[in-house]
Amino acid sequence: METDTVTQAADSKPEKYADDIYEEAANWHVNTGDEKIHAKRVTGRWRRLKWITEAVWLIFFIGPYLRWNGRQAVLFDIPNRQFHIFDITVLPQDVWMLALVLLFFAMLLAAVTSIAGRVYCGFFCFQTAWTDLFTWLEEKIEGPPAKRRKLEEGPWTGEKIRKLGLKWFIWLLISILTGISFVAWFTDAYQLWHDLFTGQASGVAYFVIGLFTVGTLTLAGKLREQACFWLCPYARIQGVMYDKETILPTYDFNRGEPRGRLKKGKVPEGQGDCIDCKQCVAVCPTGIDIRMGQQEGCITCALCIDACDAVMEKIGKPKGLIRYASLDEMEGKHQLPLHRRPRPLIYLAILILSVAGIIYGLTHLGTIELKVLHDRAPLFVQLSDGSVQNKYRIKILNKTDQDFHVKLTAEGIPGLELKGADKPLLARKGNDTSYTVYIKVPGEAIKSERTPIIFKAKGIENPEQEAVYESMFFGPK
Repeated sequence: METDTVTQAADSKPEKYADDIYEEAANWHVNTGDEKIHAKRVTGRWRRLKWITEAVWLIFFIGPYLRWNGRQAVLFDIPNRQFHIFDITVLPQDVWMLALVLLFFAMLLAAVTSIAGRVYCGFFCFQTAWTDLFTWLEEKIEGPPAKRRKLEEGPWTGEKIRKLGLKWFIWLLISILTGISFVAWFTDAYQLWHDLFTGQASGVAYFVIGLFTVGTLTLAGKLREQACFWLCPYARIQGVMYDKETILPTYDFNRGEPRGRLKKGKVPEGQGDCIDCKQCVAVCPTGIDIRMGQQEGCITCALCIDACDAVMEKIGKPKGLIRYASLDEMEGKHQLPLHRRPRPLIYLAILILSVAGIIYGLTHLGTIELKVLHDRAPLFVQLSDGSVQNKYRIKILNKTDQDFHVKLTAEGIPGLELKGADKPLLARKGNDTSYTVYIKVPGEAIKSERTPIIFKAKGIENPEQEAVYESMFFGPK
């Protein structure tokens, strides 16, 4: 599935192996951000982990087609202002939880970065995943890096047109599917496909799909690593998230230097373990040389570790010349345990608080909310029989996906009479339903200018659906 020169040379003689990698190394140089990088594929545990973590994005494609109780399991229904997540329905009134979700992921990103660098960029980022997929397809169609560069720089021939045409056609299909998959989270996925093929989809749907198609082709197909260098803001702020205890793919300078080439298949006496094969540069998706220290282009994907370990194994040296390590470790200092590092602990505390808030919100969503607005023009009306009447606007929010009826009652003043709610009131699914009611109180029962009263709305079909709201009854002084 992957091309790995180092692995292929495992059974060859050290002398021939050295000649091969040095000949290949002559074609590699550090990326300055003004050219396309054709990285070589490498096998190893970090490469396998990268495939596994990138596979998480399959949820993006298959998620909208999962059904739950006869409807889409996860649906962000913006036109109707409802978010359906399995049995949970989140309405705009509960959008405060979205802020906690964003806070959680922001702090998670900061915490992970302070501990292990840009592992999100290297293993989970959508830009990394899509670019990885596109370059994998490119290698299957055009061949290894040397052939791809030759094809890119060569004249236009029938073979070049055929290969480029096939590559971009497949990329175009993936990009269109990406756009459709994004829109499918916001409308019924199966209905969307029907509407797209019959021309009945909305103009917004076609526009968003087109926008994502162009964006995916441009970012993952054309810009690739340049998006990490020049467009991604996270690459700019990563430095403030690191400290001396952050573990990153690091070149062991003390062990590797002075670097030099193999002689007669062996590392000469007094020379460091680095044989200057540049395999770490060849496999880097952003084209940097990790031996030059930490750089903005490093996305901590650890592919350089796989490449270097394969070389070390071949020449009979211990693995780990390039490894995940902290600056303190490289300088021979004591590595502080995680529980004694203040920055990760602060991030962890915020994470726990945000998760607690989200759990509280989800467990206290309820199915019904009641809001009572007192009519202030006028505050009260004194009737001819001496009684006093107040007018109220009742809003019943039904958070479920089914209509139901509620019984509205009021209490708090002796002799209170509720008008306008004699019959059960209909609460429409996923919406506020408004009603106007009046409360009439005998004059002799009014003891003060303002008297608290309690409104209760209780479900008819399901008595467990209940909401309470405290308001005021106004009377004469």
